[in-house]
Amino acid sequence: MGFPDRIERTVQLDRAPEEVWAALTTAEGLSSWFGDEAGIELHPGGRGHLIWHGGPTTHLRVERVEEPSVFGFTWQIPELPSEDPRRTYVEFTLEPVGAGTRLTVVETGFAQLPEEHYREIYDSHTEGWSRELGELTEHLDAA
Repeated sequence: MGFPDRIERTVQLDRAPEEVWAALTTAEGLSSWFGDEAGIELHPGGRGHLIWHGGPTTHLRVERVEEPSVFGFTWQIPELPSEDPRRTYVEFTLEPVGAGTRLTVVETGFAQLPEEHYREIYDSHTEGWSRELGELTEHLDAA
């Protein structure tokens, strides 16, 4: 059975790419909108983590860093056991538009998920990106 493998969302932000980049690629920036605590080693192969108080801790591996335009990582799928080796890939692309930034996030790798968990995980991540990008927008608007 074939499944959609990709979630893509684009938002227009009223901040320069450098400001958006800092919100995506620093522990301080990430913890202000994407989880409650974060850590990141910003280089390919670097490790990172996102902690939601009362929720999961997710570990990630930095895969792509092209400042200030592309940032990508693979991360655990929280709905699967921590020892499961499957990961999805998340890539943020920043494009200057006037005085602001068009930010596109793409997450791929869902087709590898077990059929019995696919719909729950795919729907959860689809909803999650809408919520998290809303929080990023609110954070940047308040800054």
